[in-house]
Amino acid sequence: MGNKKAKWLMYTVLIGLIPVLSRLLVWLVTKGGSITPFVASDFIAYGLVLHVSNINEIEHINEESPSWKTIQNGISIIFIVTYGVLSTLGMLNEKASAFIDVEALKFCTIGLAVASTVLSYSVFDRLSAIAREEKV
Repeated sequence: MGNKKAKWLMYTVLIGLIPVLSRLLVWLVTKGGSITPFVASDFIAYGLVLHVSNINEIEHINEESPSWKTIQNGISIIFIVTYGVLSTLGMLNEKASAFIDVEALKFCTIGLAVASTVLSYSVFDRLSAIAREEKV
């Protein structure tokens, strides 16, 4: 595994998953099911971490194809806006719980988080390849 991908896995993915893993651990060690094991807000935070990391890393490379950088940044911005909307829906659920389908919201955010992980991996895969080429 390339150095950039290893750092991405350790610093971005694992740090981003702290809310998800913490909630899961609390759920495992508590009695009575008072904690929900998975909630949308944890996956929203994870997705935001991934896309902000993508934008930050992409802005610091010298890529021969500036259109690739623009496309990747645009995709990340679209995901960030989508996560923002989903976060707003989660907040609305606190006051108008009959209005929001919490399960649908949770599955949407989990699906987006998986898509974000795949997209972020592909970005860091390319960044790793660029870093290897620059060393040669």
